Amino acid sequence: MPQQSGLTQILFLYVPIFFIFYFFIIRPQRQQQKKTQEMLANLKKNDEVITASGIHGTVVIVKDKTVVVRVDEGCRIEFDREAIASVVNSELKPEVVK
Repeated sequence: MPQQSGLTQILFLYVPIFFIFYFFIIRPQRQQQKKTQEMLANLKKNDEVITASGIHGTVVIVKDKTVVVRVDEGCRIEFDREAIASVVNSELKPEVVK
């Protein structure tokens, strides 16, 4: 029985490991990032949102990089778009970003 070269042994070891990492770690993470970016791009006035810090409110103003959220009557807070963790009520189903 001929001996396998070192390169062949490395390929048989590392190629399956790469595919396992890709399909179980890298690919789902990229899909989640894409959904998050899509959710943030589709923010609009009157969406009920939850921030990453747990603050619930309603979007009042949507700017390029920030959104103004009404937390209570007369209380508005400006957040970076990335601080929005989920949209509670939208025309689509609720989306939660983890």
